Amino acid sequence: MIRRVTVPTLFPPPTYSHASVVKAGTKLAFLAGAVPLDAEGKLVGEGDPVRQARQVIANLEEQLRAVGSDLAHVVATDVYVVSGETAALSAVWDVVEASGLSTGPHSSTLIGVACLGYTGQLVEITATAVVPEESHP
Repeated sequence: MIRRVTVPTLFPPPTYSHASVVKAGTKLAFLAGAVPLDAEGKLVGEGDPVRQARQVIANLEEQLRAVGSDLAHVVATDVYVVSGETAALSAVWDVVEASGLSTGPHSSTLIGVACLGYTGQLVEITATAVVPEESHP
């Protein structure tokens, strides 16, 4: 269903693929950015990008579950981190990698930005995922 491609003539990416190919006619889900808010709308992990990244992944899993998919079926993400420091971006990426999101590995872009939509927000992840067809016994 998903073919992940690492291009041999390009520098090999550490934990993501250059491209993901999905056969036409497959159901896809385009997810809005997962943010580090709890179910009551409170920011989780004030000032801590790693804690926020963990909450974002948990919220992303909920979004995926709601559409009948999961982290294993994510084909692409954009990971936004409020920082100009590569160490902060790397720390967030470590959370992404540990989550199982990069197991495919999926195609991803890690982006340092000046700000995000909620006060104190440091991390946001958008995703595209395949929604597997339901099996019928």
